[in-house]
Order: sequence, then C-alpha cells, then structure tokens
Amino acid sequence: MRPIGRVRFMDAQRVNLDGFAVPDPALGLVAFRSPYDPEPSLTVVDGRVAEMDGVPAERFDSIDRFIAAHGLDLAVAGEAMALSDVDLARLMVDPSVPRQEVVRLSAGLTPAKMARVIALLRPAELTMAMTKLRVRRTPANQAHVTNRLDDPLLLAADAATAAAFGFRELETTVPVLADAWSNAVAVSIGSASGAAGVLVQCSVEEAMELELGMRGFVSYAETISLYGTSQAFTDGDDTPWSKAFLTSAYASRGIKMRVTSGAGAEVLMGEPERRSMLYLESRCVSLAKAMGAQGVQNGGIDGASVAGAVPGGVRELMAENVMVMARGLESCSGNDALMSESDVRRTSRTLPILLAGSDYVCSGFGSIQRYDNMFGPSQWNAEDVDDFLVMQRDWGVDAGLRTASGLEQLRRRAARAVQSVYGYFGLYAFTDAEVEAAVDAAGSKDLPSSDGSAAVEAAGKIRAMGLTMDDVVRGLLETGFGMEAGRLRAMLEARLVGDHLQPAAIFDEEMRVLSAVTDPNDYAGPGTGYEPTPARQAEIDAIRQARSVEDFRTAQLARRPATPLRVVGPAGPGTDPRDVVIGVSPATGRDIWLTMSGQLVLDVLDELLAGLADEGCTGRIVRFNDTLDLGQIGLAAARLSGSGIGIGLQGKGTALIHRRDLAPLANLELYSVAPALAPADYRLLGANAARHARGLTPAPARNPYTDEAIEARYHTQVVALVAIERGHCTGAGPEELSR
Repeated sequence: MRPIGRVRFMDAQRVNLDGFAVPDPALGLVAFRSPYDPEPSLTVVDGRVAEMDGVPAERFDSIDRFIAAHGLDLAVAGEAMALSDVDLARLMVDPSVPRQEVVRLSAGLTPAKMARVIALLRPAELTMAMTKLRVRRTPANQAHVTNRLDDPLLLAADAATAAAFGFRELETTVPVLADAWSNAVAVSIGSASGAAGVLVQCSVEEAMELELGMRGFVSYAETISLYGTSQAFTDGDDTPWSKAFLTSAYASRGIKMRVTSGAGAEVLMGEPERRSMLYLESRCVSLAKAMGAQGVQNGGIDGASVAGAVPGGVRELMAENVMVMARGLESCSGNDALMSESDVRRTSRTLPILLAGSDYVCSGFGSIQRYDNMFGPSQWNAEDVDDFLVMQRDWGVDAGLRTASGLEQLRRRAARAVQSVYGYFGLYAFTDAEVEAAVDAAGSKDLPSSDGSAAVEAAGKIRAMGLTMDDVVRGLLETGFGMEAGRLRAMLEARLVGDHLQPAAIFDEEMRVLSAVTDPNDYAGPGTGYEPTPARQAEIDAIRQARSVEDFRTAQLARRPATPLRVVGPAGPGTDPRDVVIGVSPATGRDIWLTMSGQLVLDVLDELLAGLADEGCTGRIVRFNDTLDLGQIGLAAARLSGSGIGIGLQGKGTALIHRRDLAPLANLELYSVAPALAPADYRLLGANAARHARGLTPAPARNPYTDEAIEARYHTQVVALVAIERGHCTGAGPEELSR
C-alpha cells in the first residue's frame, strides 16, 4: 500500500539513505554490554597474569597473551581492579581528580573492566571526561589531501591550502599504488608552502610506507591496523607481535607512529565473537598501549557507519576516544569516514568532540571535495570548511582550524615548487598552463583531461633514482624555493632529535614540539586547562564572512546614483484628496541606496509612484529625520498627505500603508520581509495605497513566501543598516524630496 504524503515526505529526507540495524549480539551489532562480554577479573600469581577477564592463561589467545605480558601495570592492577565501576567512572569525570591519577589507575585495568567503566559515562559525562583526559593541552586537526588523478600539482596546491587552514597533519593516499612516491613528495612540498611543521603521511601498503618514511618523504604513520579478535588478526596475516615490530620500525626512523582500530571492523570481517563493539575496541586500545604506540586513531574509522547503525552507536564512537585518553595515549578522534548522509547526524556525532577538544578533533577532515577523497568521503570535507570554521566561532572553541587568506598566491607557489622540482630532476615537465589550472581548480574535475600519467611517470623515476627528501630539499634550493627547502630540512632534523615521538606530539609553526611532555593537559575545572590566547581567539573569530557596519556603509556608497534624491524644502501638509505621501527613513538617499532585496532605493520609489499613478493618485516623497520606526514614519506620512493615506519605506526595503487616524502599529498593509520583495510587490503596494485613498477596500498585498532562513541570512545586515539609520536621526523636521 502506498504510504500517505506525510510519510512519503519523511522517506525522501537524507537521513533515510543511512542504514539502521536491529541490535544482534550474535553478529556483533551491539554498541555496549553484549550479554557475551566477559566479566572483568584479574588474577596475578608470582608476578604473572594467571587469569584475565574470565580466561585462564592457558587459554589465552594472541591478544590476551600480549596484553597480559606487556599491557598491564601489575603494580597498580590490584588497586584499580578493586574499585567499583561507578567509582572509576566518577574519577574520570571529577575535575578535582588529576588526570594523571586516572591514567595511573587505568594502566591496571583489564579490557573488560575499562569497557564496563566507560560504558557508564553518559554523553555529557563523556564530554567532560574528554576535556579532562586528552593528552595534549592544545587541540589540533588532521586533513586528507588526495585526488582522483594523483595529480602532483593539484596535490601540492591542496596541501598548501590545508596547511594554511591550520591542519597540523596531512594524510594522502593513492588510487594507484605505484603513485605513492609522487604523492608523498608533492604533498610534502605543498605542505611546506602552506606552513612550517606540518606532518605528512602517505597511507599505503605497510612495507612501502615504511620505505617512504626511511627516505624522508613522510613523517608520521597511522595505518597499522589492530583488531579486537584473534581471528581478525589472522585473517589479516598478522599478529600483535608483528604489529609491535612494525611500530618500532617506524619509531626507530623518527617517524611518529600511532595505530588504527575502531568499532565495526570485526563486524565487517565477520569475526566479532558476539562481543560488544566497545569491548572489542577496549582490547585494541590495550594492545596499542602494550605495543608502545604513541596513540590510536579510532572512533569508528572505516566501520563508523556500522556503529552508527545500532542504538547508542554514536555515543560508543566517542567512548572509544575517551578510552584512548584514559590510557595516556594520543587520540585521533575519528570523524574520518562519513557515518551518515544526514547533516544533522554527522554534526551531532562531531559536536561533543569539538566542544571537549581532542588531540586531533578529526582523524581525516577531507580538505578536498568529497569526490576527490580517495579514502572515501570524510565526515567533513571541503564542502564543509566554512561550516566548521563557523562552528568553532559559534562556540568560541579551538578545533585547530583558521580562516586562510591569500590562497591564490599560496597555491601558485606550491604548484610552481612542484613544477620546478619535478623539472629539476627530470621527473615530469609540467607546463605553466597546467600550473594555473591547478591553482584555480576546486577539484580534479576542473583540470584539463588527464590520464594520470604524470604521477605514474614521476613516481617511477623517484623510486628508481633513489631520491630522498634531502634531494628534494636540494632541488628546492636550486630552483629558488628556499622557504620550502628550509621547512622540509627542519623536519628532517627534528626527526633526528625525536622529541616528536612522545604521545600526542605535533609541531607548531615555530617547530616547537607540543606533546604530553611539553604541553600536558592541565584541565581541573573552570578557569583551568586550555584557553585560546587573545591572538588565537581573534583568528577563530575572524571568519571571512564577517562584516562590520563600515563594510555595509561602503557597499551602500558604491551604489550611490549619479543623480541622487534632491531636497526641495520643508515638507508641509497636502490638500489634494488624491495626494499620498511616501515617507522614507533618515538614511534613505544619504547613506542607504540599496534595499535588502538588491533593488536600488530610487527604483523602489519609482515603483511606488507608478503604482499610485496607475490608480489615479499622485505621490510626494518626504524624508523623516526624527525616527527610523516604520510605523511612525508611515503614520507621519499619512498625517501630511491630503488623502490621509501614507506609505512608509525604510532604506532596507520594509514598507507599509498607513492611515492618519490609526495607532502607529495598526497599519493597513505591511511588507515585513524586505529581502523577498520584487519590483512588482512595491508597485502593488503603491496601487493599493491609492485604492485606500479613493475609499476602496483592496485585497491586501502580502509578503512573498520564502522558506529560506531570512533571519540567519540578513539580520547582521539589518543591525548594520539600523545603525546607519540611527546615525541620521537628528530630530530635524521632515523634508520633501525630488527624484
């Protein structure tokens, strides 16, 4: 049976593109507390774990064995496990309990115990816990920089753009594996054009990624994947020990390293073992701690939409991040893969993390358009940059981003730097026209048609020639790009020092390391913890759309006509019964020349006069200098008119018809929605005023219908125009004007 129209309308909304699942523990489709989750327990005999979470040591799987051997602080385990779940949960939220105390106790918690504790935290409590427990005091953000063609010029321009927006890590990947060498070089050069100290990753097969790092082309890695069931590890041809070895290999070469996990992965692989998503993720986080990783990228990641499909799933995603923080590790807090086609749902998923602050609010903000994101669309993409910047400003919080300026010059410099280096080493000869196309392109669809051969050719030569980042630095110096060369050399030198290998480490734009050691989170309640400096707050507030009164005044002045309204003299009462006065506000014809619907004030007056003439009346224009109130202007106009009917018009375009015997607010007809008015609407208002003057009862003119957010779009402009009007309220008498 066909549903009724209301249901059909609801069905057409974007939220219904999402998939939603009935909870099913047997399939792992449960966010918290599966009936098959183990009861927390820990038995230690002679300094060794004899039993953990209901499993004796002889039955440990590979994950249990690794955690029992390396992931528990047995010196504190007895104390921590003895505390009730509620007591531990309260410690995580209580501002009076130092963060380090929570981290100390968490080191002794088994995976099942940690999952039980975190599951008690309600959404507001998760936000409080994240505010307190994140490792680094200063929040940051990470971006994806990719495109469908692996075009090096566009990658460089987009990397520079992302760095200019404030992203402190840039992650690229490839649709064609062999292109990785070119992508890593192009993004590194572009990032150095945008800002100093930006960490770069090329997410590809692990052996190649490590080789890229050893040649200096990447400075961090996070694609070492962990799973919460032993079979999932086996299916991936890995063990906790192989992952730990690879983690150490990265770190030994000065490459910042965190692991990736997140709810839904085991469900997608068909190996959830009937456990809840939070419990399986708790095992992953315990493994990350045991392996010595700097942090964890979790919060769903590729399985975010799986978690989002079950009740409480979005809450579970945030709970994963808080678990990481409680373990003293850097949290790269998801908001990576798109978990919903609904703007409302994806905003609700991100907002608590944005408010609380995280080491990385997003683990992959798509700084490029959705179609160019080779990881798949992110939770936030280039289409959403302005929205995200405004959200920061709305709440007065720092989520790591800022408004970027001078993007054309910046993108051109980055693209030319790649053109020069690729030409210097004979990797590929880019034309100036190709550079300019990349500068202007909003995405790869804006580029001239390409088969992607540039990346293939360049990548092959980079690898075959054995080029390193030191060579790239030399090429930049030789071709006149000293700034980029200096920034990339500084990153190589920093990797030798290794201070950025501490948890939650980033570089600021002065190449200072901010980490758990140098910038520890010290939140202990109101008045403590991170607060943007005045300069940083000004940066957050200064979105490109903000306008001042002077901006609006200047825009109005630009529309001043060559022949403005002329003052005839003082306005007096009329005697002609067909005389209708059009009263205008104080700034009309002085500083306001354009209505909010984009019409010239003179054109609006012409329409009103024409409407009066259509019905046999004449109009006079009178400016009132003692008030900007539309009702008072209309009433004063009616009292001066020979017919007793007046029209009131504010410079911004609102208008009404008044009669001399009515109260100020009791008008005959009103246009209150100025931005929606067209010339024909004003002509109709003039005609109806004439009909009232002739003693008729016309069908009233009505506001045009619109479903746009008039208040949100225009109220700041209204405030500015009212301020301009107020400045011309001198108290002088009314003056008659001439066209």
